[in-house]
Amino acid sequence: MSKSRVVYTEISPSEFFYRNRDLAGFTNPSRALYSAVRELIENSLDACELFQILPEIYIRISALNDLQPDPKPYVIKVKDNGPGVDPKYVPNAFGKIFFGSKFLLRQSRGIFGMGGTMAILYGQITTNKPVIVSTSSDGKTIHTFELFINIQDNTPNIVRKAQHPANGETGTSVEITLEGDFQRASLKIYEYLRQTAMVAPYANITFMDPQGFITIFQRATQIMPKPPQETLPHPYGIDVEALKRMLRQSKQDTMLKFMYKNFHRVGKRIARKFLEYANIDLNRSPKSLNDDEIVSFVEALHNYNGFLQPDASCLSPIGEEILAAGINKELKPEFIAVTTRPPSAYSGFPFIVEIGLAYGGKVLQPGLKLFRFANRIPLLYDEANDISWKVIHEEVDWKRYKIPSDAPLAIITHICSTKVPYKTVGKEYLADRPEIERELKNGIREVLRRLSSYLSKKGSMEMIKRKINIYEKYLPLIAQFSTELSGAKRLPQYKKLIGKIG
Repeated sequence: MSKSRVVYTEISPSEFFYRNRDLAGFTNPSRALYSAVRELIENSLDACELFQILPEIYIRISALNDLQPDPKPYVIKVKDNGPGVDPKYVPNAFGKIFFGSKFLLRQSRGIFGMGGTMAILYGQITTNKPVIVSTSSDGKTIHTFELFINIQDNTPNIVRKAQHPANGETGTSVEITLEGDFQRASLKIYEYLRQTAMVAPYANITFMDPQGFITIFQRATQIMPKPPQETLPHPYGIDVEALKRMLRQSKQDTMLKFMYKNFHRVGKRIARKFLEYANIDLNRSPKSLNDDEIVSFVEALHNYNGFLQPDASCLSPIGEEILAAGINKELKPEFIAVTTRPPSAYSGFPFIVEIGLAYGGKVLQPGLKLFRFANRIPLLYDEANDISWKVIHEEVDWKRYKIPSDAPLAIITHICSTKVPYKTVGKEYLADRPEIERELKNGIREVLRRLSSYLSKKGSMEMIKRKINIYEKYLPLIAQFSTELSGAKRLPQYKKLIGKIG
């Protein structure tokens, strides 16, 4: 009788996501088509915004066989006018999971560096077609690569390379063939584009669907948010593994220098006081700490109350003027209120909450509509699990603001952070963080107060108008009747009286 034995093997990141693509939002042909479009657009917008280039984004979805029913192979092409990608990085950037430019401590739409590559991987495993990447970073030469992902090794496999003149244009074009279901995904794709145009009104977005219909979301402003700056980690956000790496890579010869050179908003004075609190010699070498001392050091970092809160230099909020322009462009409301809350932090990660409100107009339907954004990404799924939904429906006392339940109303919430607390890899809804909940609640209350004041003034004006209408109807009759009774030769000056009432 043979004994069974356990076999241990290793898989690459590409192999892991090949087996677990649902984690990244590629659950079925409909969701996959939407996720691929979204990931490619977000990469393009991030690249343009970081270099302060007014985005020109072109998206095309076309079927390989128009007569074949959904789900079927579709070609997605997304092209931008951004800074382009250095050709030496293209194979790894598009053919390797967890290789990218988003692993810095800085706000960006993507956080895992794998969204676009996951779209490429999904296309490869459903259609066996290579991704086609064309890019120019110097405006002189366009470099085109056709490549596959070697799933077992997580390495790029280049099929073809070519070059041709760029004629002064920079930017990147990505073309993926994947199995999709446009009929089911179309509503989400159009809604995603509309909401993206709302929070990025400085972008021109052109979309061609499989039927050849073109939808253009035109730029409404040339003002762009300031690009985020890379920052150092905050002491409150450090764990044992992160500290071990920092100590290992440290170029400083003393703990005092290590503290004020490697942590956000830690100067010499604060560093000295903390090290005294943690009972660590200021002149000790960072590399000399053992494992037990590192654990104690991290506990001291989290318990010390003398560190300054993170600042917002690494964040890029939309800004009240830009957000108002986007809301006005897409929703065309009767009334707008926008507010940006002061910077705050959770677990050592800075964040800013922005709230917009739109009321009335011809676009909004009766009832409340919630638009959720995180780092300028529209969140279209799992609304009821999101912290914004919880605040609006459970934490806000609507009776206080005297807003009718059937009022045509939209609330826009935007959270920007170096680490948005998503509950899933698919980036669709946010976790319940008390600090974020507090800022959302205060921001929503502020815009509701403004709407309440507007509706109160509007109600008063309508009442005055109704009075004036009554006076304009009956005063001429009263004046004429009074003139006839008194025998006067002319009517009294009742029009001046109406003017004073108005």
